[in-house]
Amino acid sequence: MFIVLLGIFSQWLAWRLRMPAIVVMSIAGLLVGPIFGFVNPQESLGEIFSPLISLAVAIILFEGSLSLDFREVRSFNKPLTRIVTLGAFIAWIAGSLAAHYIAGLSVAVSFVIGGLFIVTGPTVILPLLRQAKLKPRPAAILKWEGIVVDPFGALLAVFAFEFIKFINGNVTLTSFLLFFAGSIFAAFLGWLFGWIIGKMFEKGQIPEYLKAPVVFAIVLMVFVFSDVVMHETGLLAVTAMGLTMANMHIASINDMRHFKENISILLVSSIFIMLTASLNPTTLVDIFNPHIILFVLAMLFVVRPLSIWLSTIGTDLMNNEKLLISWIAPRGIVALTVSGYFASILQESGYKDAEMLTALTFALVFATVIFHGFSIGWVAKKLKLSATEKPGVLIVGGNAFTAELAKSLLDEQMDVLVVDDSWEQLRYARKLGVPIYSGDILSEQTEYSLDLTPFPKMIAATEVDAYNALICSNFVIELGRDHLYQTAASQTKEDDYHPSLGGKTLFDSTANIYELTERVLRGHVIRKTNITEQYNYEQYINGREEEVVLLYVIRADGSLKFYTTKSELQANPGDLVVSLTPPTKLQDKINDKISQSKE
Repeated sequence: MFIVLLGIFSQWLAWRLRMPAIVVMSIAGLLVGPIFGFVNPQESLGEIFSPLISLAVAIILFEGSLSLDFREVRSFNKPLTRIVTLGAFIAWIAGSLAAHYIAGLSVAVSFVIGGLFIVTGPTVILPLLRQAKLKPRPAAILKWEGIVVDPFGALLAVFAFEFIKFINGNVTLTSFLLFFAGSIFAAFLGWLFGWIIGKMFEKGQIPEYLKAPVVFAIVLMVFVFSDVVMHETGLLAVTAMGLTMANMHIASINDMRHFKENISILLVSSIFIMLTASLNPTTLVDIFNPHIILFVLAMLFVVRPLSIWLSTIGTDLMNNEKLLISWIAPRGIVALTVSGYFASILQESGYKDAEMLTALTFALVFATVIFHGFSIGWVAKKLKLSATEKPGVLIVGGNAFTAELAKSLLDEQMDVLVVDDSWEQLRYARKLGVPIYSGDILSEQTEYSLDLTPFPKMIAATEVDAYNALICSNFVIELGRDHLYQTAASQTKEDDYHPSLGGKTLFDSTANIYELTERVLRGHVIRKTNITEQYNYEQYINGREEEVVLLYVIRADGSLKFYTTKSELQANPGDLVVSLTPPTKLQDKINDKISQSKE
């Protein structure tokens, strides 16, 4: 329980301090484990420690593979395919040579550990992507690479070990070929159960309340059965299962994905603490070995860039995208757990230098987590690959008011988009030159054809209150409830649905979309008032007419704050207050007050 609480606390602390969560969790694990000796999960859990870690990794990898929809990579499948095939092969060869010539490992051990080090893995890359908020293409490539290559890294290490035994005459050709048969069987097993579960979901043969438990149990069963048949193939099986289900486009897959994401966050938090807290204090000393340090530097600045740049020759990746992808390659849980397994069996096979693997792996994991975790945001900004920092707003609902609201935001150089499934309803926005999208915001087609990255805020302003609430509830995971807004209820009573299902209510309780639209059609206009030392916010508020609807404030630093029924905004000198006002009266009064204060 202490480990779980410490893991979640580390996640929260990282969020508060705006630090990479993986970094905070690693440091927390080192502090309570090898440094101060408060806990040692490996000793406490005994024989169940390794199986528990393996099962958790399987669930995390399955959750990640549920997000791998092939439609996401249609426009850049060539560079991605190159990176996960040719790039992985180059990384294996180059990494193995670095382990041999720089770290001083034997050829056999080098090629085993070199295969394992091609992984980046969802346990580390997904939290970093969540933190960094990259543009869609580099983010998708890093995500796909981390999830797809993860099981193959472990398999490549097994392949290298089996090949070494075959060359040394320790196994027959038949035994060596069984490795490939086991891998094919694992992929088939994952596909089969993914397809069966998907079909059962589609036909309604599993009730909603049992879907998550059934999938959870099947994932564990597929992983264990595959791993019993051939060691280290379980990860391949669960990846194939998740990939199959993701591309069957099951209606309830989003709910399943959200559930699994919550579970994976809990598991990642706990496992990183457990692994780092279980390290031997001597391992921390060994990582300062000059050969290990030079090896880590070679992996960071030679092997990774070489594999990316060579594998993407002739693709449409831009140089800045190649630079970012070639820098970001954090290693994580799979590398730590599998390297421990190979360290023991290689030593049992007579390779004494394998005792160095634990320190070598931890040095690479910790270095990449620290360097990549702290630098991904800064590097992305320098390379102009981070999502826009402007407070962009996506407005759902086409009408006269939303068109005027969008135009006022657009005039302030903010990203804005009006979405409606009716082309006719978008006529107001089209006339004002506001960017539009015609389609249902909740449809699967919109999900893959509309890039929501530039819009961290969303307003649901359709004429159906329940639909507005549904929109906000659907995007809670992506945007967070603090960035979701909806217009006041008009047709629906407040107790018709729970407040937690919707977003924050904009402006005031009487300003429903019908009222706002009617005002615009009657000639009310959006006014912008600069708050100054001479004309402060209190004067502005006291001088406004009752009909004025306060809309939003743009702070001096460029941030955007909407007025809501539960927020009391204040404006300081340098801020811009925007409101919906009657045509002329208020502006005349404001101008008079400004003139008087100047005198």
